[in-house]
Amino acid sequence: MFNKYPTKCNNTELQRHEIPNSSSSLSSTNQQPRRSTTKSSSSSGNNQECRRAEFKSKGSSSSSDSVQLTDHQQTPRKRALLCGVSYRERKFKLKGTINDVNNIKSLLTETFHFPSENIRVLTEQEKNKDKSPTKKNIQKYLKWLVADCQKGDSLVFYFSGHGLRQPDFNQDEQDGFDETICPVDFMEEGMILDNEINSTIVQPLSEGVTLHAIIDACHSGTMLDLIHIYDREKKRWTDNRPPNQSIWKGTKGGLAISISACEDHEFAADTAALSAGATMNGVMTFFLVQIVKEHRGLTYEALLDLINKRIEQANLEGCALAKLIRKLFRGNRIIQRPQLSASERFDVTQKHFDL
Repeated sequence: MFNKYPTKCNNTELQRHEIPNSSSSLSSTNQQPRRSTTKSSSSSGNNQECRRAEFKSKGSSSSSDSVQLTDHQQTPRKRALLCGVSYRERKFKLKGTINDVNNIKSLLTETFHFPSENIRVLTEQEKNKDKSPTKKNIQKYLKWLVADCQKGDSLVFYFSGHGLRQPDFNQDEQDGFDETICPVDFMEEGMILDNEINSTIVQPLSEGVTLHAIIDACHSGTMLDLIHIYDREKKRWTDNRPPNQSIWKGTKGGLAISISACEDHEFAADTAALSAGATMNGVMTFFLVQIVKEHRGLTYEALLDLINKRIEQANLEGCALAKLIRKLFRGNRIIQRPQLSASERFDVTQKHFDL
């Protein structure tokens, strides 16, 4: 019923947890056909994956290439970069990331009216090698995302894939770890650190520009290294500024907001349980898209509360699934708490989620 697939190479260990789905009544939100050969069942099968890993990085140096990425027209007011990494040639492959990207793209175009031509999608399904989610391509299109940003622009960065951690060596992390995203070629080329993501798409934001990052990966809580984290239990913002005060993590006057699948020490999951076994999905992405399409004009607090409530509901639904979860985690529930962080504080009870 439960399969664990560890792989080790070059001081790297990736583990994937797969659990059978429950008889969930939740419906799929614009799901695409499942591309895995694994069949879903209410009693058996591999349909939940934990996007997690701990390993020593071989490094993640920033690209110094001077690439001209601006459009030959006025900067669009809405622009998005969507990355879905399946690692389909690896044992630690993920089956829900393509569906996640498709659902987010649908949300952007249908609900928030992003022009399709202003959305860049990087997945392993793309025939154009320039659109594969390699480290080089992700770095390039992160620069494209913020190039020539102007007042009034709305930018979105979405990533669905593996997220990892490694020791922090420059004293800019309160917990002593750098968080990273894993491109499809990260075992050969290295990961992309939160430091680089911050310097590439957060620090260039000028006044009047808003960036939303949605990260569905393990250890993703502070993936943008934003200096304020919202504590849902205490209902207040907490300080996440680097211990080394000489390191700058802010913007040039713009606003960066990140919604992450979990806190830095937690794991995010893929599952087929949410769509009654029809497709694999990232848990946080599935609920975020579903909730936003059902309830327009939600505040950030209301959105986070609803996502957490539905994750809790999904954890408890289905007797067989609940028993397996308790067995797997030795009596504890799976804890995945989406986290909100920002470059500046705002009233989460008043500000509406809008892209």
